[in-house]
Amino acid sequence: MNNVVMRKIVLTANYQPVSTQPVIASVTVSCPPTNQGAALFKGDDGSDVPFVAGEYHKFNGIDLSSLQVKGTPGDVVTIVGGSW
Repeated sequence: MNNVVMRKIVLTANYQPVSTQPVIASVTVSCPPTNQGAALFKGDDGSDVPFVAGEYHKFNGIDLSSLQVKGTPGDVVTIVGGSW
């Protein structure tokens, strides 16, 4: 079954998962150029991985519940793709 994934995550100072349930999808993760600071994704070793304003990356077959992000409160990350 193919499902579209379109999410807008409003960042906080604490890590939050992109999905509260396991969702395997191929998505583009984007940080709008209007963001004030870097979005910090939790790396697989626990370190912060910064995405600066205007940066985006494509991920294939990722479990969105394993992707956690924090940053400048009020900044945004968008997740667009699907489970195809």
